[in-house]
Amino acid sequence: MWKVRDDEPSYAFLKEPTAPEVNYYEAPIDLIARTGGALPAGREMFINEEPGVGNNPNRNKQHAFHFTADNCIGCHACEAACSEKNDNPAHISFRSVGYVEGGTYPDFKRMNISMACNHCDDPVCLKGCPTRAYTKHVEYGAVLQDPETCFGCGYCTWVCPYNAPQLDPIKGQVSKCNMCVDRLEVNLKPACVSACLGNALNFGVVDDLPDNREQGKLSIPGFPDPEITHPNIRFQQIKNMPDEVTRPDGMEVKYHKGDDGQYRPVVDQKKGVDKKWSLGKLSSRENPLVIFTLVSQTSLGAFLLSFLGAQFGIESVVALRESVMYVPLMAVTVALAGLGMLMSATHLGKPWRFYRGFNNLRHSPVCREGLGMLLYMVFAGVHLLAMLPENAVFISMLGEWGSFRTVASVTGYLALIAGAVGLYYMYRCYRIPARPFWNHWQTGSAFLGTALSMGSVVLALIGVPTLMLIDAGGLALLKLSMCGIIFGSALEAVGLWWHAAAMNKGNNEGSVSHYIQSTLFGKSYALRNVLLLANLILASALLSSANLGALTLLGGVVLCGSILATAIIGRCLFYVLVIPTTMPGAFFWKNKDFEEHARDIGLANMPQVGVVAHAH
Repeated sequence: MWKVRDDEPSYAFLKEPTAPEVNYYEAPIDLIARTGGALPAGREMFINEEPGVGNNPNRNKQHAFHFTADNCIGCHACEAACSEKNDNPAHISFRSVGYVEGGTYPDFKRMNISMACNHCDDPVCLKGCPTRAYTKHVEYGAVLQDPETCFGCGYCTWVCPYNAPQLDPIKGQVSKCNMCVDRLEVNLKPACVSACLGNALNFGVVDDLPDNREQGKLSIPGFPDPEITHPNIRFQQIKNMPDEVTRPDGMEVKYHKGDDGQYRPVVDQKKGVDKKWSLGKLSSRENPLVIFTLVSQTSLGAFLLSFLGAQFGIESVVALRESVMYVPLMAVTVALAGLGMLMSATHLGKPWRFYRGFNNLRHSPVCREGLGMLLYMVFAGVHLLAMLPENAVFISMLGEWGSFRTVASVTGYLALIAGAVGLYYMYRCYRIPARPFWNHWQTGSAFLGTALSMGSVVLALIGVPTLMLIDAGGLALLKLSMCGIIFGSALEAVGLWWHAAAMNKGNNEGSVSHYIQSTLFGKSYALRNVLLLANLILASALLSSANLGALTLLGGVVLCGSILATAIIGRCLFYVLVIPTTMPGAFFWKNKDFEEHARDIGLANMPQVGVVAHAH
């Protein structure tokens, strides 16, 4: 429990609420009522591992922050108080003060925004976290996170629209605002509220307006759509802002006032329209995920084509299955799946705790993706073992062991089912409202298209030379692979065309991502598109080949290299381009451009600057 001082000022204490029974979203403010009485009142929270129940009479009601934008002077006292109480290092801040500005002299206006976790009614961080590190408590409605349970995947930082969870690259774990529940237990407001100099930040039972306040708005300029999570924060903003306001940080986003009076994000072309390569910027912290998604999808595609092709009686694939190279082909698919799982683990802040990634199968797509891919790898491995006794090399070394075709068929189908589940939830992981550039069906078409085209490449590289050597239909297998490449590339091309059209007219952060794609990465983006078109043309030409001459084989090798380059560039762009719906930063603090500049010139070596090297 928090120790209350004898001289604690009156403004630091919570007031008695006069709130309605339900909040703006028609949900009961009494959180015990939300559970239907399933959870008892008066539970111990074991704050700081200490037992006991505080004397707050409203501990089972949903609490919320109230921010009066007109009063905030941008002094950052709330940030300092929060960081001091939670003993945060310079590069971590649970509460941040940013601002938006607009107008021209002499009518120039600036509005400061203090933001932390909003302890939402529908916390997407809780549903997304694979380790179940998050809990929505009936005590105060606090969404609390346990950094020790977290293994540092950072998925909660993706799905949260407000940039509340903070991933510490040094500790490899996430932490965030805990609503100062230890202070609430003794009727004290959170530390940030008590420290506010301008009486801009307040706290209490949700929808119970503080004294001398007349508004409980759900949004202000720069605040993401509250329908994503139903956040427990209310605003007052009486002073008018210009119809268009900009951010001082490097994000190419500004906010335009619509006819309904709401501000929505639009593109701010603050960095010009020149097209660049920016190849060095294609590398990011998400490189392990680039490898994971590419090799996993390649494995799935190769297994699908080789196994189902044989099951459906396609002669060239049946001949490959009966050859000595079918087992090595299966070994390649299993190895690629294993490499993908390894890369997904290395992306974690605490890779040795990868086993916690299956703790939240009820809600988290990350859990379901991981389980699907793991089961796919296991069943594909058993399929490989079941086919091994029929392999000529195995027979020559250890003799005949009999046939296990039934086991091979059953495990093959199980591998396909598990792989389909894994691929589907791999796609669902990126359907995030807080990241509009990803939140489009094109993500699924890109993943499936990559699986078909890259899987066809693996099938052709192993199968065509094998069948040529045994004179058993190499040309037919090449044409089958070309069909897979054409279908996969066409699927990806159609998705990209629809996606670009949607982002161009989206008027959201996705439109900003597309602007960056067309400018900062404009030449790399054009190269990927040209390669994709070239892949379709070359694959179509090879499909019409009459024989497996030197020119045909050379064209196939060139096509394989082009498809690999297309996939790598496209997937790197996928990760580096996404612009989240985060809150505005300041000129230095929470400014990605300043962070990059600090790393370039060495300022990041000074811990007090609050910028650390990319690591995990």
